[in-house]
Amino acid sequence: MTSMHAPRPADELARLFNPRSIAIVGASANPNSFGGRFMTNLAGFEGKIYFVNPRYEEIEGKPCAPSLSALPEVPDCVLVASGLKTVEAIFEEAVALGAGGVVLIASGFAETGDSETAAVQDRLAARAKESGVPLVGPNTIGFVNFATRAGATFLTGLDLERGYDCLAERRTIGLVSQSGALGLSLAQSMNREVYFSHVLSCGNSADIDLADCANYLVDDPHCRVIVCLLEGLRDPRRLEQVARRATLAGKPIILCKMARGDHGAQAAASHTGSLAGSHAAYKTMIERAGGIVIERFEELIETATFLSKAGKPSGNGAMVIATSGGAAILAADAAEAQHVPLPQPDGSVLETLGAHIPAFGSVRNPADVTAEVVNNIESLTACVEAVLARDDFAALVIPHPLAYDTAYPRIALLDRLAGEAGKVISMVWLSGWLEGPGSSEIETARNLAMFRSMDGCFSAISTWIDWDRRRAAIEQDPPIPLTDARVRSRAADVLSKSDGAVVAEREAKALLATYGVPVTEDRRAATSEAVRHCASEMGGRLVMKIDSPDIAHKTEVGGIALGLETPDAAVSAYERMIDAVAKAAPDARINGVIIQRMVPEGLEIVIGARIDPAFGPLVLVGLGGVLVELMADSVTAPAPVSQSQALDMLSKLRAAPLLDGFRNMPRVDRDALARIIVRVSEFATDHADKIAELDINPVICNGSDIVAADALIVLQRT
Repeated sequence: MTSMHAPRPADELARLFNPRSIAIVGASANPNSFGGRFMTNLAGFEGKIYFVNPRYEEIEGKPCAPSLSALPEVPDCVLVASGLKTVEAIFEEAVALGAGGVVLIASGFAETGDSETAAVQDRLAARAKESGVPLVGPNTIGFVNFATRAGATFLTGLDLERGYDCLAERRTIGLVSQSGALGLSLAQSMNREVYFSHVLSCGNSADIDLADCANYLVDDPHCRVIVCLLEGLRDPRRLEQVARRATLAGKPIILCKMARGDHGAQAAASHTGSLAGSHAAYKTMIERAGGIVIERFEELIETATFLSKAGKPSGNGAMVIATSGGAAILAADAAEAQHVPLPQPDGSVLETLGAHIPAFGSVRNPADVTAEVVNNIESLTACVEAVLARDDFAALVIPHPLAYDTAYPRIALLDRLAGEAGKVISMVWLSGWLEGPGSSEIETARNLAMFRSMDGCFSAISTWIDWDRRRAAIEQDPPIPLTDARVRSRAADVLSKSDGAVVAEREAKALLATYGVPVTEDRRAATSEAVRHCASEMGGRLVMKIDSPDIAHKTEVGGIALGLETPDAAVSAYERMIDAVAKAAPDARINGVIIQRMVPEGLEIVIGARIDPAFGPLVLVGLGGVLVELMADSVTAPAPVSQSQALDMLSKLRAAPLLDGFRNMPRVDRDALARIIVRVSEFATDHADKIAELDINPVICNGSDIVAADALIVLQRT
């Protein structure tokens, strides 16, 4: 279960990531060694550099100390370029001196799977936490702080001088990556005029992890947008706190998560276990904290660059001014796919477009101004100014189909007009000549945002508008518990005394009912006569289910019978069911059957929870019934959730329109359904130390009449 530790405060990492002095342990006269590469990359550092290596008295005419203790001052940042066998002693020396932090690049630790080297990493992590001296790594490529020219990395191929020498106002993107190579591959977009405040790499994250690094960037004045390239975290909920802080500070935080497979769900006993994936939980967690999740690695930098330039969206849609009918069609398709409205021009905009666009063009949105307007700078200026002056358009998109030198004046014009209006124009590069004339000029322009695809452009615009909407609605405080402490205690006692791997339907529903989950009334019967007696007393149409702690999915073994209208029908169904289940599951313990009144037809929803090794309790809602896993329409979130968060989960289902009524089905009371999700999330949170999964399927929704018809609780193995 998650520890819910807070991320490391930013001021505790200031000496490490914004150092005034750096010591290179393992400095070397060999320029190709790790120590030698550190020296090369730190040649322009604005602070003090110290060399440490007992093999040298000096390197390149500069003194080299035999140890950290021999230096004239305690360094802020210690870069350790030595092997696995020596790092513990070096770290202990740094701790004893009170260094600001240590970067450990050596590999061969826990990532190898070897127990001995993993133990070394564990000892280093424990000492870092005990001493308060931050440790980055092991197995990291280091970091770069472009504001202070601190190229504390051994990697080559990154034009650090280019990043150092650009205007400070352009170094706005802070990049944090668990993968050092992929992080620096993104940083090479500096060759496309995209600049960074920091590039931070975590490596094995024995102590300082991605959440700590991102939290540091929230408080850094040079960083306006935070990009996180993530594989996974031991304690993901810490990143939720960082995302909330960044959003409240007005900084977009963008997450792209790799390693999306959810292997832990493969052997799940309940529907919930196979649906509630950790990647889905990351997405919901970050978005509810106001952050942004990008699914495609290729869109990370374009989206971050756009957000670093764009201000607050003034409207909810985009206007497209195209010089090609085909480009206009591409824009219309992409806008529809990304759910970006294209409002039709009216008033002054329509009047201006009509006055300047020839009859064979189009004044509708997307507008086709044709080559006539492109070649007439006054007409193009009038059209663009008219759109930029109107706040009902959040964005102006101008496709750029061809690469040619004569476009330079037009690019400069668009940059100037956007700057005067205080807005950004999105330019979509459609030419197959990717680095052709004009591409660099667009990327260099302060008020133009370059996109290499129409879908990427409208995806970024959609993300921008959605982020602005969500940031105003994020919740700063965790949900308040709704269930009485005595109820929680009684439920915990029942779970502790349960024998076997599962709590079957009748007992599971009784437990959930104490938390306010509406459930069907059940009777248990274990003989034909008992079945007849129950059916006679209950009357009406009945449902019969097999009662067994060993059968998770009753339908698959013939363990459900519906629409039983007479006692005789109930007895016949009972005898057939006992026989069928005995053949299908001969080793299962059979306690008899459960009889309940048949709930009127309605929309079937599944609500469940599972305990994730990293996240702790996760709650799930999805389209339910017997086809639940086939449809795989579900939303997962870390528990507990609030009422508004539960409503947001419902809105993200593909089947959400069914909740608003479909054909002759009544509109489902979303508030009532969300309250059940909240209660289930609280149950899972309260008993995360005892349960592994719980599954309520189906929850039958008929207007405001919502009831759980079946439930299963899978207990943790002891």
